[in-house]
Amino acid sequence: MAILQRSSNESALTSTISLKEQLIEKIKTSSANVAVVGMGYVGLPLAVCVSKIGFNVFGLDSNIERVDKINAGNSYISDITSEELAPLVESGKIFASTDPAILNNADIIVICVPTPLTKNQTPDISYIVATSEAIAKHMRPGQLITLESTTYPGTTEEVLLPLLSKNGFKVGEDFFLAHSPERVDPGNDRYSTHNTNKVVGGLTKACQEVAVAFYRKSILDVITVSSPSCAEMVKVFENTFRAVNIALVNELALLCDKMNLNIWEVVEAAGTKPFGMLTFWPGPGVGGHCIPIDPFYLTWKAKEYKFHTRFIELAGEINSYMTQFVREKTLRALGRNGKPLYGSKVLILGMAYKKDLSDWRDSPAVEIFKLLSSDHAQVSYNDPHVPEVTINNQTLKSTDLTEANLSSVDCVIIVTNHSAYDYEFIVNHSSVVVDTRNACFQILDQRDKIVLL
Repeated sequence: MAILQRSSNESALTSTISLKEQLIEKIKTSSANVAVVGMGYVGLPLAVCVSKIGFNVFGLDSNIERVDKINAGNSYISDITSEELAPLVESGKIFASTDPAILNNADIIVICVPTPLTKNQTPDISYIVATSEAIAKHMRPGQLITLESTTYPGTTEEVLLPLLSKNGFKVGEDFFLAHSPERVDPGNDRYSTHNTNKVVGGLTKACQEVAVAFYRKSILDVITVSSPSCAEMVKVFENTFRAVNIALVNELALLCDKMNLNIWEVVEAAGTKPFGMLTFWPGPGVGGHCIPIDPFYLTWKAKEYKFHTRFIELAGEINSYMTQFVREKTLRALGRNGKPLYGSKVLILGMAYKKDLSDWRDSPAVEIFKLLSSDHAQVSYNDPHVPEVTINNQTLKSTDLTEANLSSVDCVIIVTNHSAYDYEFIVNHSSVVVDTRNACFQILDQRDKIVLL
């Protein structure tokens, strides 16, 4: 609990030293207390990263189960092991709570809360607003508040700043405010929080100096931009760039299907060009916390300026259509054996949105499951990383991937290409396989049983 105690040396700081200088000195000596609000796939890795260099960190999260796991040293994030987390908890470097009062003791507050979409595909920043209101209740002079959640350009200045200024505190003098978008890539063994370049945009020059000082302590390379709005635009642009290019190759996949060309062969060959070419692969749709969501934050904000982002919205339409295309491919695959979709048994392999992860948020597999079920197919799934899911208010459990189960279904659909899958075993014991990831490319002797995207 030492993390919640203010340093006795704090009162010795001279009143002539500015709050900015005091905070930067605490950052330099790693004596600042850091609060991370939202201990999910962004917050927990960040907490571990900054605690390793000496900061005392406490995580604030409304999920009591999550808080209990952290305080027991048990990680629930694939990028952080329990062996990595436990010593930091035991030494008092990391402590989690559901009580916002712990913000009183924070010198630095990092907001890492979700920013989903509403049912109408508009930004839902309610978590950011609620967090900002909680911070405002517990603010004191000399704090740095930085927003990492992905959001539309203008959120930090238009939403956070008014809420945090209610106490009469002046930004850049009494408190410091910045946006530094998260760039976490779950499951990436090469790039972690520590070695992924960090973009930082402070509201004032003083805000920038404090925020940069903090991030440079734990992250190898920090890139400064002129404002929080610029930093916010950087993040939504990065993921919109990916969404648009994925849509391009998905559209090409639709064309190659009509022309009886192998899209995987086309993309692989095009990728050999040493300049002017970035390789993106087609797939059954886009999923996860970024690609299906972030472009909509940008298109929504653009409407404020009476600007229609036609290109981005078209990309969203193409990527959304890919689940329907998988349905069409399944119909064709079943037709090979003279079977209709109605009443057929279909096994989906991979419910997670990404290879070797357990996260199934907005996974295309969920939509494919719904589409096939609405056609009265008997749909089941297997995923070694996702033991159960809830679809249409029904909890479903992963079925065993056995020879008997594979042989009993009429069609297998590979939606997520997990490393744990033995694709030769899968093809050998299946009637027909719809491969949306080109996972079976090496199984040449049974190509007649494989239907590629």
